Amino acid sequence: MSDEKGIALINPTRLLFELQKIDHLNQSLSNCLEPEAIANKITGGLVEGCDCAFARIWLVTPDFTELRLVASSGLYTRLNGDFARVPMGAYKVGKIAQHCIPFLSNSLAEESWVKDREWAIANKINGFAGLPLAIAGKAIGVLAIFSHQPMGAEFLEALRILCSSVAVALNNAQLYQQELKVISHNSNSNLYLNKPISEQISSILANVRLILMGTERPLTTSVNYILLRTAEALKANNCSYCRLTYESDRLSLEAMLVLNSNSTIEIVKIFEHIGFAVNSTGGNLQTDIADNNIMQVGIFIPYANQSPTDISLSHREQEVVELLARGLRDREIAQKLYISDRTVKFHINNVLNKLNARTRIQAIYRAYQRGFLGLQNII
Repeated sequence: MSDEKGIALINPTRLLFELQKIDHLNQSLSNCLEPEAIANKITGGLVEGCDCAFARIWLVTPDFTELRLVASSGLYTRLNGDFARVPMGAYKVGKIAQHCIPFLSNSLAEESWVKDREWAIANKINGFAGLPLAIAGKAIGVLAIFSHQPMGAEFLEALRILCSSVAVALNNAQLYQQELKVISHNSNSNLYLNKPISEQISSILANVRLILMGTERPLTTSVNYILLRTAEALKANNCSYCRLTYESDRLSLEAMLVLNSNSTIEIVKIFEHIGFAVNSTGGNLQTDIADNNIMQVGIFIPYANQSPTDISLSHREQEVVELLARGLRDREIAQKLYISDRTVKFHINNVLNKLNARTRIQAIYRAYQRGFLGLQNII
């Protein structure tokens, strides 16, 4: 499908089919504790569920000088071949990591940068997509996909969304593993890691009485990491009060700590990092520094897999998102509903806020996830 200028347009129906596959991959990451395990689930899932010839993920080394191949599924599964280590900025993979710019080709054999064109022809590899796995504009890895068939715009849009969630999962897993090493070293006991999260926090904040409210429940790896990282930050900055609350729809951690003139800037930076991780879970972080150098911290995170009834759309918002999913533009939606373009934008902004979506495509995806959209709404 293309517009009058010949520019390819995204077919909403096809996009939702692709997003369904991506959602399945995202769900598979829920209990992954190792970056390599996450990478293998993604490459394996892309090969099995998305008809890819093979898929690979490289992770940037801690010194940012090269990328290390950690997962390869499909036609090639070796991790010790010619591209096991790729210098930053070298070859196409290294350039994608260096500049954080995705690349697509549906005529791989014709690309001048391809090292072995005969290989691409012999294996009938036509499509190639390379996408950075980035956090805050900085690559932590690269996903590369090779396919026999040309890749459509809908699949690439779904891949872009997948890469955002995979980057967060990988980053959190890496940080989580680092945190566990620190905690294990400090505790001198492997049994410590098997304790409930409240006991882990209490062990870190040894001189602070932790108040626990509600019944503990299983949490995701990302949330566990956030709580442990927060506890370490509180311990290092004279925490005087901490409460962990399991509410009906969310988890909250509230604390107070005493700052000194030398620690204020450092602790603010630490909580900026924690805040990024909190936002990735759909939660929010609140901080406030009083005149007496008392800092109040509040972390609020919704539980995973919330029921669709936790969020509601008005009748008009429902109509707008259904028409948006069918590919209609603002003016066309306005004409259909006999409202102004400005009113359409108002309702779309409300939908984006309610679904915690940054783009309209992401809003359509989340509306579908939560049951506000079915395939009958877009076909």
